[in-house]
Formats: sequence, C-alpha cells, structure tokens
Amino acid sequence: MNKSLGMMALAGLLLLAVPILAHQDAPLERAVSDALLSLPHYGVFDNLAFAVNGPDVVLSGQVVLPITKDEAAKRVQRIKGIGKVVNSIEVLPLSPSDDAVRKNAYRALFGTSDLHKYSMGANPSIHIIVKGGHITLVGVVSSQSDADLALLSIRGVPGAQSQKSLLKIAK
Repeated sequence: MNKSLGMMALAGLLLLAVPILAHQDAPLERAVSDALLSLPHYGVFDNLAFAVNGPDVVLSGQVVLPITKDEAAKRVQRIKGIGKVVNSIEVLPLSPSDDAVRKNAYRALFGTSDLHKYSMGANPSIHIIVKGGHITLVGVVSSQSDADLALLSIRGVPGAQSQKSLLKIAK
C-alpha cells in the first residue's frame, strides 16, 4: 500500500471515531451516523453529535449554517425506525471576526505537517468550532502528542479569545 493510500485509510479509521459515531454498535445508530456524515454542508467548522434512546434521537453540536441544522433533523427523521427527533444543534452566530478566527485557526492547525493528515477527506477528523472568538477543537487523533500539538498550533491565532481541546485519542 502506498503512503497516500495509507493516509486515506488512517483518515477513514479516524472518521469512524468522531463524536457522530459514538454509538454505532446498533443498526439504528449506524444509520443516524451515516445520515449526518453525508450532509452536504457538514464540514470542518461544524460539530455534530447524537444520542439514541430507543427509537428517539437527540441531535446536538454546533454548525455555521442553519441549513445544516435543518437538514440533519430531516435526514434523521427519514430513517426507518426513528421515532421522535429532538434537534438541539446550535447555529453559531454570524460573525466576520469569528470567520477570520476560523480561517486563521485552520491554517495554523492543518498547516502543521504533522497534523495535515487530519484535514483529509470530506469530513476531517478534527473540527474547529469558533464562537465569540473562543476556539474548541473536537474530534479524534491517533496520539496524545498529536492532541497536544493541535492545541499548541492554535495558540496565538489572531483574534482568538481562548483555545480548548476536546480531542479524543483513537483506541
């Protein structure tokens, strides 16, 4: 296997561990995960999670576009076997300064050669959430040193009020 295919495989494995996929043992949970991951506007600046309780689903997280929130609920509701869908996804406020922080955080994070692998694919394994200048990293990395490097890389991002990492380590 060549190096680029290996990196793509790693990115795929890491994608399976992001918060969306926290409960994919059951077919219903896997279907919800697949529906959310296939959202056309879901990207690096969004964070989606869910909880399944019997046939009911609670959606949570943060998104930059209202259409992402609406489409997530619609797609999950269409899944066979789903009962009630509670859409608790937060739409982040429009903010030119937050947009600038997002752009700068992206460059700082994924411009690091050791972390670039986490930006691969349609849904990167690290998501950058910015609200009111506060940056939170969410997702999965392969080691504690990568988690530490990710947090270190976004320190000093212009316009950032604080930086926090909620990154999990893949097992």
